Amino acid sequence: MKTEKIPVITIDGPSASGKGTVAQLVAQKIGFHYLDSGALYRLVALKTTLSHADIHNADQLAEIAKCLDIVFKNEQIYLDGVIVTENIRAEQCGLLASQLAAYPQVRAALTERQRAFRQLPGLVTDGRDMGSVIFQDATLKIFLTANAEVRAQRRYNQLKEKGISANIADLLHDIKKRDDRDSNRSIAPLEQSADTRLLDTSALTISQAQDAVLSWYNEIAHKASV
Repeated sequence: MKTEKIPVITIDGPSASGKGTVAQLVAQKIGFHYLDSGALYRLVALKTTLSHADIHNADQLAEIAKCLDIVFKNEQIYLDGVIVTENIRAEQCGLLASQLAAYPQVRAALTERQRAFRQLPGLVTDGRDMGSVIFQDATLKIFLTANAEVRAQRRYNQLKEKGISANIADLLHDIKKRDDRDSNRSIAPLEQSADTRLLDTSALTISQAQDAVLSWYNEIAHKASV
């Protein structure tokens, strides 16, 4: 089967909007594969840090991206044979990942790796350019967002649950800074395209957001089968 015939749901949006959680739940509900594209950039960031690479050398960073030894298995992420699932969720790793993602060479190195996740019976993926760049022919494209204050509170709650100390003011500052960088980069900026549905989760629960995505997808799937 040609890969373009395999259904894809893309959920793009800013940091801490809840897109990852919603994407995972939707994938589980309909039995699709799941790709956390942000994890790939975080893995590049982690590898860059561990190897003491020059974060200003785009070609060197692209080579790291091409040669990543990574495995996604049973909800765990392995880098060079070591579980790094929690390591890549650190705030500093996320901030570095956002910086590295601005390099065209790094994005190009990861493009095909991301597209390779498109396998039967289908794929749900979240990120910042999944619908606008990586899977432009996706069955359903969603831009999932929430206001910055809500996102900062959500991130704060997540960190507290893990026993990690955090300051909401600092988190809000980092989120706004990352929003600005992601939205204004020259390559694949974070933006809602014309063929993408907006889902603002500022006042929604995760369950309500999941139901909205499923409703949209079922509507599209039903029309396609008629």
